[in-house]
Amino acid sequence: MEKTACPSSYVVVDLETTGLYPSQDRILEIGAVKVLDGEVADTFCMFADPQMKIPEKIRELTGITQEMVAGQPTPAEAVRAFLDFCGELDLMGHNLIFDYSFLKHQAADQKIPFEKNGIDTLKIARTLLPDLESRSLTNLCGYFQIDRAHAHRAYHDALATHELYQNLIRIAGEGQERIFQPKQLQYKVKRRGPITPAQKAYLNDLVKYHKIELDVSVDSLTKNEASRKIDTIIARYGRMKR
Repeated sequence: MEKTACPSSYVVVDLETTGLYPSQDRILEIGAVKVLDGEVADTFCMFADPQMKIPEKIRELTGITQEMVAGQPTPAEAVRAFLDFCGELDLMGHNLIFDYSFLKHQAADQKIPFEKNGIDTLKIARTLLPDLESRSLTNLCGYFQIDRAHAHRAYHDALATHELYQNLIRIAGEGQERIFQPKQLQYKVKRRGPITPAQKAYLNDLVKYHKIELDVSVDSLTKNEASRKIDTIIARYGRMKR
């Protein structure tokens, strides 16, 4: 008899992003591992061109450069491909709501229904290993001696999370099956409309007038992002003189 009755089919996902805030930051890379009956059945790895300058601290952390993402699919295209990959399977991740929030924003913007159940290895580890000083993916992989030679790259982190899940099953006690069960992921978002023609014209005029070099493609901005960008420029440089 198995020690625990735990889900054995799922898609482990991990994202690399330009920052921590899904409403304003963008996806750089999606990595995923499809597991069926406990065995890796398929993998997914795709860069996404964020159409903006990658922050230096993100380049240093991930090793992902502007050249690596140039000409790659947009975040929207990458997310559509990932949704096709995962199909109806439940998701798994370490601090899964972070990755889900970025995916959910992109799905909402494209009017794609996206509601998933998920398994969060961080929450499981908090229950099973309450005395660890840190339950970050890095620390837990060190604890279980899981290879992290390519840390902070999406596919390799997804694979490490799958291995972590197997180790957590191994140390779980009888009666702890419930902590491994998928739960409905809760994250509410509203569709973000694209930049309007009027905003685009005004922003381009501001950039030309003040001789500014933007760190983001104007066409890739949402309506709210464009408003913030315009307000920031006006606050710093002033309005155009007629």
